[in-house]
Amino acid sequence: MELTLGPLAYHWTPEKRRDFYARIADEAPVSTVYLGEVICSKRAPFFERELPQVIDRLERAGKRVVLSSLAEVMLKRERQATSDLMDSEGPEVEVNNAAGLMARGGRAHRIGPFLNAYSVATIDWMAGQGATHVCLPPEMPGAAVGVAAEAARDLGLGVEVQAFGRAPLAVSARCYHARAHGRTKDNCQFVCEEDSDGMPLATRDEQPILRVNGIQTQSESYIELLAELPVMRDMGITHARLLPQDVDMVAVARIFDDVMQGRSSVEEGRSRLGELCVGTGFSNGFWYGEAGYRHIARRADAA
Repeated sequence: MELTLGPLAYHWTPEKRRDFYARIADEAPVSTVYLGEVICSKRAPFFERELPQVIDRLERAGKRVVLSSLAEVMLKRERQATSDLMDSEGPEVEVNNAAGLMARGGRAHRIGPFLNAYSVATIDWMAGQGATHVCLPPEMPGAAVGVAAEAARDLGLGVEVQAFGRAPLAVSARCYHARAHGRTKDNCQFVCEEDSDGMPLATRDEQPILRVNGIQTQSESYIELLAELPVMRDMGITHARLLPQDVDMVAVARIFDDVMQGRSSVEEGRSRLGELCVGTGFSNGFWYGEAGYRHIARRADAA
C-alpha cells in the first residue's frame, strides 16, 4: 500500500503553495501527489503559472503527479476549464464531477472522492467509462470499503481511502465563507485566504462542529486511520490518502510511513501526530459505521 497526498483544498498564497510542494517533493515519503483546484474556480489563476514548475520538481523527485478537477461545475468558464483539463495530454487526471466524466469521453482517468463510488455496480460502470483508479468517499464504513475494494481489484482498478485530514463532507452552490463575512460569492474578495485550515464553525453552545472552506463543508476533526492501515492493506486497498492541512505534512507523511513499515507502533504514531496537530481532534467513526466525529478504539471484529 502506497501513501498519496490529496489535492490542497484551501486558498493558500502562491508562495506558500510553492514552498509546500517543494518540501513534499524533496522530503515526503508519498508516491503520488494530486494537484489542482477542487473547490473554487476563482482561486485557480493564483497558482496556474506555478504549476509547470511544481509538476517538474515533483516528477524529478520521483513522484507521480495527478491533476484533480473541480468538485462542482456550474459556470460556463468552469465547464470550459474542466473540458480543457480532461483534454490535456500531460499528467493523469482525477475526475471529481460528472462534467469531467462527460468531457473525458471514455479515456483513462481516476475517480475522486467527490463522485459517489458507493456500490459495486457504480464502480463497475465507472471502470467501463475508463476509470483506472477510484478514491472512495470518506464516509464509507470499513465493511463497505472491503466490498468495494474487492470489486475494484477484480476489475483491475487501484483503490484509495482517505487516512488523514478533514473529511470533505459536502459542497454547495453558495459560498459560506463569503456569506459569513457579509459578502457575495461574486465579490468575495477571497476572504477564504484568511483561514488557512478552514473557518471554524461552532454550535450555539460554542462546541466546535465543522469547518467551512469556501463552498465546502468539512469535518472539524482530522480523520486518522493509523490503526486501520493493516486492515486496509489486507482488504486490497492500494493507496492511503493524506489530505493537506495547515500542519507539517512532511512529518505527517513520515508518521504514516513509519507505522505502515513497522518502524513505529500505532500508539507512537498517534502520540507524534497529536504533537503536530495541537488543538485539533482525531476521528475514525465513519470507518466503524458510527458518527463520523467519534474516535473509536479498533475492534477485533471490525472489517
